[in-house]
Amino acid sequence: MYILKLNPVFKDYLWGGTKLRDEYGFESDLTKLAEGWMLSCHKDGENTIENGEFAGKTLTEVVKSNPDFLGENGKKFEYFPILIKLIDAKDDLSVQVHPDNEYAMRVENEYGKTECWYILDCDEGAELIYGFNRDISSEEFKKRIADNTFLETVNKVKVKKGDLFFIEAGTLHAIGKGILLAEIQQNSNTTYRVYDYGRLGADGKPRDLHVQKAIDVTKCTPPTRSTNPEGELVEYEDYSTQLLTKCDLFNVKKVSVKNIFDGVADEKSFVSVLVTDGIGKIENIDIKKGDSLFIPANYGTFTISGNLEVIVTRV
Repeated sequence: MYILKLNPVFKDYLWGGTKLRDEYGFESDLTKLAEGWMLSCHKDGENTIENGEFAGKTLTEVVKSNPDFLGENGKKFEYFPILIKLIDAKDDLSVQVHPDNEYAMRVENEYGKTECWYILDCDEGAELIYGFNRDISSEEFKKRIADNTFLETVNKVKVKKGDLFFIEAGTLHAIGKGILLAEIQQNSNTTYRVYDYGRLGADGKPRDLHVQKAIDVTKCTPPTRSTNPEGELVEYEDYSTQLLTKCDLFNVKKVSVKNIFDGVADEKSFVSVLVTDGIGKIENIDIKKGDSLFIPANYGTFTISGNLEVIVTRV
């Protein structure tokens, strides 16, 4: 058992930019790097292992042959439970919504999608769409989509570095241009587009919308959660920690390492470590901004040293 360093999978969606290449140093033949899938066992983009005896294998293969790597909590899920991304929005993403588990399993044969966004950086004045600015009925939602006025009812939020958005399944949302974020989500790639600014896809045709499915699953209400991390910043001599969010799907924490930090991968869950800034080591592995590590459950204590920021996720 050892700490697995993961090779990311990149997506070149039309709204993407170049920050993942320019600021994170990722290499890819793609012109745009809209998303980096940093922890993924999804069929649409599976990580491979960079180091050790499993080098070259997919994380899916490794977990399937070593189910204890998931831990007690991870084994409760029918599929690998989470997917973690870095997202660089040079342009606005489509206005969209994700279904819950019941609807998605029945209609799409995969999990629904609850997710959270941690804002890593953003342009001045950047904003996103987060729910509605008032309660509306599904009938009004449908009518406003048809007459192209529904943007009058959405909740637009100015963002800043360090904001945390919890996007429960059924929440209308859209990442705005000029935002770089980390996304921790259920292991699903089901998205229902409501509005896409009339853009054309790579084939020269308007991208598909999924209006009826969106109407079926959207909660037409304002958001109820704060955009602040759930926990207070806790300072120690060698590091600081802050709980970003916690739910029955994932537990996400930011750790700023000034010298050394000891974490634990116990029998309950594997641990994902995503480096969002700086350089250092995890055990004897050199790590830098953009690296993603999978620590199997039951690994025990692991040590991160250096000067860096990481997002630590468990299930």
